[in-house]
Amino acid sequence: MGGEPRNEQFGPARFGPSSDSAPEPGTEPLTEPGTEALTGRGQHAAVPSPEHPAREHPPTSTPPVPLAGTAPEPLAGAAPRPAVGPPAFLPPYPIPPAPAADDATHVALASGVETHARQRPPVGGPALGYAAAPSTVQPRGPRRIRRSAAVALATGALFLGATGGVIGTRAMMGTGEQSAASPTPSASASPTGVDERPQVQGPMATVAEVATQVIPSTVYIEVLTPQGASSGTGMVLRPDGYLVTNHHVVAAGIDQPGIIQVTFPDGDVQEATVVGGTRDYDLAVLQVDRDDLVALPLADSGEVVVGDPVVAVGAPLGLEGTVTSGIVSALNRAVTAGSATEVSYINAIQTDAAINPGNSGGPLVNMSGEVIGINSAIAQPPGTTRATGSIGLGFAIPSNQVARTTDQLIEFGYATFPIIGVLLDGSHTGEGVLVSTGGQAGVPAITPDGPGDQAGVEAGDVILRLDGRPVTSPDEVIVTIRSHAPGETVVLTIRRGSGEVEIPVVLGESRAN
Repeated sequence: MGGEPRNEQFGPARFGPSSDSAPEPGTEPLTEPGTEALTGRGQHAAVPSPEHPAREHPPTSTPPVPLAGTAPEPLAGAAPRPAVGPPAFLPPYPIPPAPAADDATHVALASGVETHARQRPPVGGPALGYAAAPSTVQPRGPRRIRRSAAVALATGALFLGATGGVIGTRAMMGTGEQSAASPTPSASASPTGVDERPQVQGPMATVAEVATQVIPSTVYIEVLTPQGASSGTGMVLRPDGYLVTNHHVVAAGIDQPGIIQVTFPDGDVQEATVVGGTRDYDLAVLQVDRDDLVALPLADSGEVVVGDPVVAVGAPLGLEGTVTSGIVSALNRAVTAGSATEVSYINAIQTDAAINPGNSGGPLVNMSGEVIGINSAIAQPPGTTRATGSIGLGFAIPSNQVARTTDQLIEFGYATFPIIGVLLDGSHTGEGVLVSTGGQAGVPAITPDGPGDQAGVEAGDVILRLDGRPVTSPDEVIVTIRSHAPGETVVLTIRRGSGEVEIPVVLGESRAN
């Protein structure tokens, strides 16, 4: 991207939303919560850590989110299966202005919130666009709800599940302070609880069979605030009332007084409380007063391969229980989504299953009815002036990340993410990703005594590969590192001078927002 350095500690630099036009490539400020960012092409500015989360489908317009993606390397080992895509619903929010240039990449939150940011799409990467056009959700009949409101939400764009968030590349990945203690949740045999419903048997179960298993554990979420209403999807995580959804779906109810209502397929409506949430991973855990729920099992997303068939369930445009299908079309997509003040990083699973506004927070499952990801965003064509819904490019948060993060949220109320403690130079246009040769806005190129420093990473090093996989942008480095857990080791292949060296780095830890 452009020409700004990025801090590995926090992730790719974020592009601020624009009300009239997108900034020219290379001029967007690259920021990261709690760290300094470089603005313009050479000016440094301290960027405070904003604390207002994005909304799934805010009543006001929000800029579309840009997607940072590069062609991921397919995982080996699993056999392909039929895929299914997630549904979406329409939110009652104004459509943000179209980007000024046709090359602007747009990513829409699956929750229906739209934001926009400019970024240079990776070679072979998808162009992102606006989320589906907003629309008021029609009443679905009598419901046991204490408050009524027209709820509209679009959760199905590549705007990484962040309501009103902006997707962009964030260059700050690892210079933040590391936690003294690593909040690692106590081990549990089944993070998502024991699923009492028999799993679908056979390698080629039908979509109908999978839907029968998944729909009863998929919920419709509505957030009612004095400013308006929004909605999205969620799924049962544990039998004792724990649910998981995208953070952007419920952000409006966290940032201000509001009510979060959950409607179950059996017609029961419960008021939910927020156990914990993180914008960095765009996940939130809710709890309702029920102990008779059937949790959906989480699959090992590390075993997912391109071509695997999948099914998505959600409430696109408010249409609860919508089922779509497709395949896993790509893996390891470097996706960043959110607003100008907050960004989520996802090493996403890409699917051609139909995902539209309203699908945010819903499950993407394999043909055994196991969750491989949480639907969060969709891509839209460049130059799109209105959200058009699915174009066959949907993105989901891998289940392994969901398991680790939700365990932390339930046990500690917050989550953490891994860092390497180096500043990445976003202005580098050559091969690989350059470690900045100097500090920016008070942030050193190499955090003293940080993971990178201890491993021997030096300013001016060029990261060519991460765990053997080529990297071409700060976003890829950040998102790939974020897919690991603190304490794990990654291997950086670095060009230093005229030679190459492999450096193992034990990942540090920082508390997520």
